[in-house]
Amino acid sequence: MLGAIAGDIIGSVFESSPVKTKDFDLFSRDSVFTDDTVLTIAVARVLLTQSSYEQTYREFYRRYPGQGYGYGFSCWATAPGNGDVPYYSYGNGSAMRVNPIGWVYDNMEDILAEARRSAVVTHNHAEGIKGAQAVAAAIYMARNGQCKTEIKNFIAATFNYDLDRQLDDIRPQYSFDVSCQGSVPESIIAFLESTSYVDAIRNAVSLGGDSDTMACIAGAIAEAFYKYIDAEIISDVYARLPPELAEITQQFTGKYCLY
Repeated sequence: MLGAIAGDIIGSVFESSPVKTKDFDLFSRDSVFTDDTVLTIAVARVLLTQSSYEQTYREFYRRYPGQGYGYGFSCWATAPGNGDVPYYSYGNGSAMRVNPIGWVYDNMEDILAEARRSAVVTHNHAEGIKGAQAVAAAIYMARNGQCKTEIKNFIAATFNYDLDRQLDDIRPQYSFDVSCQGSVPESIIAFLESTSYVDAIRNAVSLGGDSDTMACIAGAIAEAFYKYIDAEIISDVYARLPPELAEITQQFTGKYCLY
């Protein structure tokens, strides 16, 4: 989970100023947590307390306003009376927040079912559900020691994602894309081509797309696979989180994210 949050914070600087290189500073004074982090921690809170996804998403939206939420999510979160109605989104918001689920359950059936539940309250489009399930499945497989080839083959076969492309081929023409189908496969490829946690983050950001979300997704899988994040990165993350978000993160990682 810290891998996802760190990816979000590192990528935040490049969302509006994309880069096509892996050579950049991981943190600066402008590095901040965004909606990716807020809603990731909201999912962790649901899993810790068995609360409602709908209510928790709205509660965290109110507590942490202005963190870059999508227009559709903002309308849903603030809708009077009918806020429970999802808005048929296929945006990558379902995939950016799902990562805690990959750490909690002990079989693929439960992983996919819970990922769907976390998504459908807002992202009830097939692609929105698929994006969440693919990320959660990859994290589950990575934390259980399956190799990159096994992860790649399962995700490609189950979700019909083209994971045979190379980052060097994707990068020149790739641009900002907030759809699951246009960013989740690329984020997974960023992990598949990586040599370390940090390298996965650099790969994701270097595509020049929705940098915070793509680094969040790639970082989530990379943490589960490499089972290591540098202590300086963890320190930089906690230095940027409000006390409540830091506390929930510590509770969740202490219970589930044990290497």
